[in-house]
Amino acid sequence: MTALLAPASAVQAEQDGDMLRVHMNHARVLKLDRPVAKVIIGNASVADATVSDPTTIVLTGRSYGTTNLVLLDKEGNAIADERILVSIDEGNTVRVFRQTERSVLSCTPNCEQHSDLKAEGADK
Repeated sequence: MTALLAPASAVQAEQDGDMLRVHMNHARVLKLDRPVAKVIIGNASVADATVSDPTTIVLTGRSYGTTNLVLLDKEGNAIADERILVSIDEGNTVRVFRQTERSVLSCTPNCEQHSDLKAEGADK
């Protein structure tokens, strides 16, 4: 993560190597040390970024995968270029394997099949 981009103190960012990790269907608040004028997401189907105020970005995981986040100032200079990993929150899930089939159950509070996971993408 660059020195200019830091997670808000109330929400700690998880790092996966040099990637900023965001859980699917969750938001993460990022604070900047200078105002942002333009926000670019490499793949908008994986993540979304919203400018809350000139120095606060809200990053939301949309679907599983990786993309990047580029932030530019009003002169077009790069403030940050961060790689993003969107993954499932493993804390409340159960994986069920039946020979070649697999399912992921989201257990919050009752276990139900996770609607966003496809069998071929369950291991990602």
